[in-house]
Amino acid sequence: MCTELPIPNIPRSRRAPAPGPLVVGLVGPTGSGKSTVARALGESGARVLDADRIGHEITDRVPEVRSALAAEYGADVYRADGTLDRRRVAAKVFSDPAALTRLNLLVHPRLLERLRAAIAAATHEQFTGAVIVDAALLLDWGFERECDAVIAVIAPVPLQIARLVAARGWTEAEARQRLERARSNSAFADLADEVIVNDRSEAEAAAAARTALSRLFARRAGAGA
Repeated sequence: MCTELPIPNIPRSRRAPAPGPLVVGLVGPTGSGKSTVARALGESGARVLDADRIGHEITDRVPEVRSALAAEYGADVYRADGTLDRRRVAAKVFSDPAALTRLNLLVHPRLLERLRAAIAAATHEQFTGAVIVDAALLLDWGFERECDAVIAVIAPVPLQIARLVAARGWTEAEARQRLERARSNSAFADLADEVIVNDRSEAEAAAAARTALSRLFARRAGAGA
């Protein structure tokens, strides 16, 4: 079974209890297996808001964003099929903080607007299941204040590196460098309401995720929300 860590007694900022969906932020470092957990929760009936997918829709389809990125990187930064060459953009912003800031200012406000609209729509529809906000940068945005709870998915660093090498074709040095520049496992875990250490099989990670979500529903029921 995947390990479930005890949660430290650290004050956490969450939205006020409200009827409607249970809004859960899903966070974790790259290579943690967060997408596996999101998929499992979606298959169990949750609505999953995938921040990466929404961000891709924004960069690929919003005219103002396309124009700004084409002006900065050249028109050929968009492929023949209309999609952004993300590897090229990622290589630039990884080494250029100013370029990363410009990209974030283009994409993040639009992305947050779409997340809020989706949560509002679920509330309007009187959906009472879970809405999972799958976003690695959720804590950086302060969006945990708009969630009822946060689940962190983490994994031992050597396993994260092995997954990134296998899935993304990075070298071990590239994977390690990316992880060193990002929020650490402990930083994610300290700010979460539930923590899953995804160091075993996908099936075990899925089971741990469903158990964690059940506990969050039980806590809300116990609080009378």
